[in-house]
Amino acid sequence: MSEANFLLGQKIFQKIRQDIIAGRYSRDEELKELLIASEMGVSRTPVREALRQLEREELVTIIPNKGTYVIGITAQDMKDIYDIRVALEGLCVRQAANIATQEQIEAMEEILYLAEYHIRKGHEKQVVELGGKFHEILYEAGGNRMLKRVLQNYYLYLERVRKFLFSEPEKMWEVIGEHWEILEAVKERDGEKAERAVSRHIANVIRHIDSYGWENITGGQKDGKN
Repeated sequence: MSEANFLLGQKIFQKIRQDIIAGRYSRDEELKELLIASEMGVSRTPVREALRQLEREELVTIIPNKGTYVIGITAQDMKDIYDIRVALEGLCVRQAANIATQEQIEAMEEILYLAEYHIRKGHEKQVVELGGKFHEILYEAGGNRMLKRVLQNYYLYLERVRKFLFSEPEKMWEVIGEHWEILEAVKERDGEKAERAVSRHIANVIRHIDSYGWENITGGQKDGKN
């Protein structure tokens, strides 16, 4: 495959993956190469490569001589991601407490102040975006490139959870408050305290989702079935 087709394939992969994660496709919905290629104004070659990459991430299944069908994200997938997050984010913030730069700490502070401003203004979209930026800098502050990559990848899968958490001012304030606790522990250079703060934060997120229903977050998918 040419470099141009490879880059196109990556762009198409990112777009379709985001659409699947956001719930814009139904489970078992067919993804048609020709239609996607036509909509994006490209040949079928980069589309085919994008679909293969999606299959490697187990977001779609390719049935030879039949087609490509959406698998999507199930409730169990979400639960598994949170099991992983509580372990890996704990490790990340413990490291961040030791090595985060003053610039990174100040950047996270600014993000949280901005988030509070946008909560008061009722700007849900901006609060969601700022939450993502907070985590992006936090993962960078951990200083572990491989760990950052893994956490960023899993964070992408939680778009619907973030929209749920930031759907009401009360939940927004709770999440931002927990982010402040994590940041304060990092500022104090207390790795154990930072790790505990992350554990509490994720436990509270799980509590909210348990109350709402994991299948509601994933569009009705409990165990991989509609």
